Amino acid sequence: MKRQAVKAMLGLAVVSVLGMTAPAVSAAETETETETVSTELETETEETEAETEAAPDVEVKKDGETMTLPSFGELEGKIDHLYENYIYLFSVDEEHFYLIPDLDTSLLPGYQFEITRVLRTAEPQYLAFAGITGYQLFQWYSKRRFCGCCGKPMVHDKAERKMICPACGNGEYPVLSPAVIVGVTNGDKLILSKYEGRNHTRYAMIAGFAEIGETIEETVHREVMEEIGVKVKNLRYYKSQPWSFSGTLLFGFYCDLDGDDTLTVDHSELSMASWFNREDIPDEGDNISLTKEMMMAFKHGKA
Repeated sequence: MKRQAVKAMLGLAVVSVLGMTAPAVSAAETETETETVSTELETETEETEAETEAAPDVEVKKDGETMTLPSFGELEGKIDHLYENYIYLFSVDEEHFYLIPDLDTSLLPGYQFEITRVLRTAEPQYLAFAGITGYQLFQWYSKRRFCGCCGKPMVHDKAERKMICPACGNGEYPVLSPAVIVGVTNGDKLILSKYEGRNHTRYAMIAGFAEIGETIEETVHREVMEEIGVKVKNLRYYKSQPWSFSGTLLFGFYCDLDGDDTLTVDHSELSMASWFNREDIPDEGDNISLTKEMMMAFKHGKA
């Protein structure tokens, strides 16, 4: 991961991992005392369809919007075999990130647990991105402790990011859920919507997860028809974004209305949906999401 590649993501904080077994690691993975540690609190996140509000479960040190993650150096002398019991997660440039199982978080004075949403506005953005990505991996590891085939404990594969069952040979890789963000246009108008029954009350665009057996383009057509009852054409791929708040890989598309512009809103999914002229599209909330970027691109005539 490069810092330049994470400019759209924020946030930080990771949590204490409870009840996990760390794999054997090589000495090459423990070169410095200042490499960042990811810790996890065992709580569940409340998943929404494309974006997630989370419970308090990441541990960070905050000074205003500036955040810090724990480092190995802060734990030296407090934990036996510190450099033997960890899970390597990933690197951002030359900075390495790890997960420490069964960490006693009382050993980190000055740090506190926050909801993962703080990572959407925290600085520096690359560290927030690392925090929420580490949280996504923690969630996956914690839900793969036992084999889904035979029920025996799983272990970390030594060659790749994979959990394997020594008893039956079952192997599992991290799960990504593909989803679409759709900008439905009609000349200088764009459809904006709001979710039904959720805390997230800002405007969004049509969104939804891909179903088994359909292409991502078919997902666009289906989600638009299901949520607002119109047909679309001329699909134009915009870009993708990993969205670790919900374990999702988002695909952004613009498309044109095909036919009648009357909306039939599915109120089990949306509280409202309406056409907005470019100049009337609101500029609200943080700037890390693909949804917000696409709304602003259309508003300013760049899409």
